[in-house]
Amino acid sequence: MTRKSIITQSPGRINLIGEHTDYNDGFVLPAAINKKAIFRLTKNGTDKDINIYSENIGNHFSFELDNFNPIENGWENYVMGVINELQKFGAKLKGFDGQFGGDVPIGSGMSSSAALECSLSFGLNELFDLGLNKWQLIKVSQMAEHNFVGVKCGIMDQFTSMMGKKNHVMLLDCRSLEYQYFPFDLGEYQLLLLNTNVSHELASTEYNTRREECELGVKIIKNKFLGIKKLRDVTLEMLQQNINKLPEKVFKRCRHIITENQRVLDATSALVKNDFHQLGQLIYQSHISLQKDYEVSCPELDFLVNLTLKKKYILGSRMMGGGFGGCTINLIDKKQIAKFIEIADKEYQLEYGKSLTPYLVSIENGSGIIEK
Repeated sequence: MTRKSIITQSPGRINLIGEHTDYNDGFVLPAAINKKAIFRLTKNGTDKDINIYSENIGNHFSFELDNFNPIENGWENYVMGVINELQKFGAKLKGFDGQFGGDVPIGSGMSSSAALECSLSFGLNELFDLGLNKWQLIKVSQMAEHNFVGVKCGIMDQFTSMMGKKNHVMLLDCRSLEYQYFPFDLGEYQLLLLNTNVSHELASTEYNTRREECELGVKIIKNKFLGIKKLRDVTLEMLQQNINKLPEKVFKRCRHIITENQRVLDATSALVKNDFHQLGQLIYQSHISLQKDYEVSCPELDFLVNLTLKKKYILGSRMMGGGFGGCTINLIDKKQIAKFIEIADKEYQLEYGKSLTPYLVSIENGSGIIEK
C-alpha cells in the first residue's frame, strides 16, 4: 500500500517490577499504558529535506538526510537518532514533514523517549514501505538512544512500547528476547502513579555510571567463575564469595540486580495465583533495593513510598523508571484512591512546597496506525 501520509501512535510504559535489570540481560515485567506519543508524517516530495515540529514544545527543526549530527541536548536527537539507525539498516528514506505530540509526561519514568522513537520508526517503516519487522524497529529505537542521545539504555522501554498488549503485562527475558503475556486483572485493586514532578537531573549520567559499575562487577566475578557474561549469570552465593574483591559500591549494585531478577520471577508467580499481597511485598522490596543498594531513588520518591507503609489499603509502592525523580507506582484499593491522593498531595506540598500529579493508568496495545 503506497501512502502519502500516516499517523502513528506508540505508548509510554509502566514497569511493574524489574528495574535496571534489562541491560544486565535480566528479567522485566512491563506493560504499555494509555499515554501515547503520536506522529503525523507526510512525504514532502523532496529527496532529503526533513522538517519536524514538536507540538508540546512548540518549535521546528529541519535537516537533510545526508547531513546531520547530534546536538548538545534536546528532542531533536531522538528524531535524528531513529533516522540514523534506519539508514544503517539500509532504509531508503526520502524527504518528509512530521509533527508529533502526546500525553506521556516527560521525566515521569513512563518512557516518553521510547514512545517518541517507536512512533517515529513504526511510522517511517509504514510510510516508506521499509519492510522491517517489529524487533528490528525496537532495535532501531534503542540504538537511537545509545548513539545519538547518549543513554546506554536496555531494551525494555522500546520493547514495551512496540509490543504491548491490552490488559496484559509482559515477562521479557532481556537475553533471549523471549517473552510471555500475563493477563492483568487486579480485581478490587488498581495501579496508581504519583509523579513527584522532580526532573531526572542525574538520570542520564548516573544511568551510564550504574551500567559501568555492573560491568566492573562482572569483570571481577568472572575471574573466579568461568562462563559469566552478565549479572544475569551470577548468583548471590557467587557474589558473596567475591565480597572482598569487589568495591563496596559495586557489590551493592550487583546485589540489587541479582535480587531484582528473582523478584520479577516471583511476581509472575504471584500474578498467576492472584496473590496481590505477595506482589505488593515484592514491590516494596524492590524499592528498598533501588534506594539502598542501587542508590537511584531520591528524597521525594522515598517520602511518597513511606507515606503508604501503614495504609492497609495499599499493598505495595516503589519508585519506577531510571530514578532520581519521576513516579512511584502504587498497588491500591480502588475505593481508597481519591482519599489517598488527597492525603499524599497535602503531605507532599507541606514537605516540598509543590504538588504531585496522580495518574490512573490502563494497560493498552503497543505501536499502531491511527486511521483517519
